[in-house]
Amino acid sequence: MARTPIAEVVNKAGQQVEVIGWVHTRRDHGKIIFIDLRDRSGILQVVFEPKFAQAHALANNLRSEFVIKITGTINKRPEKMINAKIATGTVEMTGEGLEIINEAKTPPFEIDGAQEPGEEIRMKYRYLDLRRERMKNNLLMRHRIIKMARDYYDNLGFIEVETPALTKGTPEGAREFIVPARMWPGKFYVLPQSPQQFKQLLMVGGIEKYFQIARCFRDEDTRGDRQAEFTQIDVEMSFIDEEDVMKMVEELMIKIVTELYPNKKITTQPFPRLPYDELMKKYHSDKADLRKDKTDPNELAFHWMVEPPAFKKSETEKKLVATHHPFTMPNLEDMKQYPDNPEMWRSRAYDLILNGTEIWGGSIRIHLHDIQQKVFAILGLTPEEVENRFGHMLKAFEYGAPPHGGVAAGLDRIVSILQNEPSIRDVIAFPKTGDSRDLLMDAPNIVSSKTLKEANIRLSEEAIAAAKEKGERLEGFDTAMAD
Repeated sequence: MARTPIAEVVNKAGQQVEVIGWVHTRRDHGKIIFIDLRDRSGILQVVFEPKFAQAHALANNLRSEFVIKITGTINKRPEKMINAKIATGTVEMTGEGLEIINEAKTPPFEIDGAQEPGEEIRMKYRYLDLRRERMKNNLLMRHRIIKMARDYYDNLGFIEVETPALTKGTPEGAREFIVPARMWPGKFYVLPQSPQQFKQLLMVGGIEKYFQIARCFRDEDTRGDRQAEFTQIDVEMSFIDEEDVMKMVEELMIKIVTELYPNKKITTQPFPRLPYDELMKKYHSDKADLRKDKTDPNELAFHWMVEPPAFKKSETEKKLVATHHPFTMPNLEDMKQYPDNPEMWRSRAYDLILNGTEIWGGSIRIHLHDIQQKVFAILGLTPEEVENRFGHMLKAFEYGAPPHGGVAAGLDRIVSILQNEPSIRDVIAFPKTGDSRDLLMDAPNIVSSKTLKEANIRLSEEAIAAAKEKGERLEGFDTAMAD
């Protein structure tokens, strides 16, 4: 007999079925044993009666989170016994056969209990946390948003392209994760903060319309609700202007809200385009929350922030730095009007703000060799540094680079807002803490001396002394488990 997902049993009254899942709860009424069986699709009440002696005797051993297989008959519940709180509440199952597939220890917290477990214990036992209805729904809606985005861009003629995860350093402000190049002692790869340079090179390569659900990495200091690795919906197009990009993103966001979240309402359509200077003057923020009722979780107030400054004075660097990134096209009229004062230049950048949070950000890119060189000079890069870090980009611009622009979305942030979750950690399957620890896998962790030697790495005396002071191991294990 083939397994029947629990959600489908409502249409099988009077039929024999086989269901498999986890024991959600158990209740005994005299000699009758009731359990709620849970699989991904739902919950089903199962009744074990003494007349099915073998199954009934085995059911006496059942505890929460046991994995079991049950065969039996689906019966309609009497009208007074209907449970409107669950989708299968009009039926129940008589358990006629039972197999315990796997037993389970008592979980460290109650699955879907009334009391919310602490976040650290949830992250340590994430595989149990994912069994909770709320977490399952978060991942399900994340999947549906990604699928809708993929289908949307596919229908518009975009090509999904995977860009490298091992690359050269990128200049986007945050610190990068470095990866030792074992075969090239003294040299390193970095994990990309974004696919920025590669997607621009794809435009030079004539792809014209690119998108990717991209994994990105930033080795940031502890910064609240941030993750060391995160996911972007990444997009780039050739032969377009700002309005083309904004319209494309706007249509996707409206589609996601109306089709996946019909209970939510968008405050204003089309989304307002508000210049940076106007936002700062009126709201003292370029990420204004324009909701009419800020206590309403179903109100979604979108607006575009446009024309931000191309450069800003960095207090830490004591010089001008790029407000967006160094590949953003400045406003050409501003360049002509204020040739010697780049702080007066606006950029052709744009951010989509939702309820006071930036969820998409992008710009029209520089595609002209001389403008890119000028921007690098304003940022204080020497010709040698430009050649070392960006020579490949400047060379590409010499071979007919098309006008192009793009945008990227913080997928984790979008899902958390739409799911009314206060933290992006609750919409990521296996998140890290605010200080970038993986409590489930106990990472970061030590590696063996053999691994360090192969990677041409030697631990500093400071690291060794600090570990000894804490009584920590410095060497991992290297027993081979596969050839």
